Amino acid sequence: MEETKWVVQINEELKNNGTSENDQWKRHSIYKVPSRVTVLNEKAYKPQAVSFGPYHNGEEHLKAMEDHKHRALLHFLRRCKKPIELIFQRMDQVVEELRDSYNPLDPIWMQDTPRFLQMVILDGCFMLEILRVNDSVPGDYVDNDPVFGEHGKLYFVPYIKRDMLMLENQLPLMVLHILIQVETDITQGVEELLMKKILKFFFTTSTPQIAKFGKCMHVLDVYRKSLIQQGPTLRTRVAKQAHRSWFNEEHGNDIIRSATELQEAGIRFKKSKSNSLGDISFVGGVLRLPTIVIDDTTEYMFLNLIAFERLHVGAGNEVTSYIFFMDTMIDCEMDVALLHRDGVLINGLGSDKAVAKLFNSLSKDITVDGEGVLDVVSMSMSNYCKKPWNKWRANLIHTYFRNPWAIVSLVAAIFLFALTIVQTFYAVAQYYQSPSPPFSPFFIPSPRPWHRP
Repeated sequence: MEETKWVVQINEELKNNGTSENDQWKRHSIYKVPSRVTVLNEKAYKPQAVSFGPYHNGEEHLKAMEDHKHRALLHFLRRCKKPIELIFQRMDQVVEELRDSYNPLDPIWMQDTPRFLQMVILDGCFMLEILRVNDSVPGDYVDNDPVFGEHGKLYFVPYIKRDMLMLENQLPLMVLHILIQVETDITQGVEELLMKKILKFFFTTSTPQIAKFGKCMHVLDVYRKSLIQQGPTLRTRVAKQAHRSWFNEEHGNDIIRSATELQEAGIRFKKSKSNSLGDISFVGGVLRLPTIVIDDTTEYMFLNLIAFERLHVGAGNEVTSYIFFMDTMIDCEMDVALLHRDGVLINGLGSDKAVAKLFNSLSKDITVDGEGVLDVVSMSMSNYCKKPWNKWRANLIHTYFRNPWAIVSLVAAIFLFALTIVQTFYAVAQYYQSPSPPFSPFFIPSPRPWHRP
């Protein structure tokens, strides 16, 4: 009976503890985004140019890149002069760990190990070759190569770069580690070398420091840690520890106002010293925010980072909290224009209204840490806005110090007012301190009473 089989299975599982659940969750790092999340924007989680890993392997619109993956493997093998059997053997030694990185994984990849290894080797070699596009190392590609040549850098690589930041389209970094070790015959410093290649590929101007990254699981994880590498300022950390309980009791329901409302309350906006999403602080009426470029890929990138933080236990909540924080400050195009003017936002979409709509859509159906650093920043801003003097001073500045002519008029009015006060003071002082009036021939003294001496 089926019921009997199920009872036997449960009893066997109780006897056989096997691997602990803690280890099981730790091995997962690449996830299938659930439908309750993708329903808001399905296109944001699906690769458009190339597949990496098993989730989108073999899809019709991605098959055109399979030939280029095969070419990348041949170029890699010719350059490193190592047999394919060696790579296959090295991958086979860690195949279970590679499989466990995916949650869930279709049974077909569990049953057909050679096919799974073929997939990760092809995808890994192609990704490694793409990471070298900006270098001069892969000189064995011709100039008119449709993917790895100058034409490909302009027309194909930007789409591949976007697909490499999708959660469902990841490869474990272990695959790239093994390929670099086979190619270079080095065992030390491979992880640092690989992360530098990834960061150089995504950040062409300034490469973030990797000293505090720790162990990374895949390209999306490396990119995320590069965005949040710098934490809060010392003053913010102290405020977080000192006011955590007080904030939860009395200010837990405070809502961040929009950027225009914050400006009317006297808060100014300035660029942070770094572009890290963790470098946000509020000191002395100045809110410092990292500069961020908004373009066509921003939505896909942030949605996948939020999904990763949502699905991976222990990943953190920094990116999600940043998006929520920005959404509360951006209600309309006026808020975007204000932040753009102060250098916080660089609008690559052209329309301020489109940027406002983007941030409003990113924050749908997300949860944030109620005791995060940004909540302390929000608390400080709320307290600042509640002080009447700050609002009065802001109104004075906005009304009289926005242009030179208003400043001249205000100074002239103050000067004339001061002269009027001084003139009045001297007139009153002269009246009370003046001597008795002098003798005049027209003055007739009053008669005195007569008496006999």
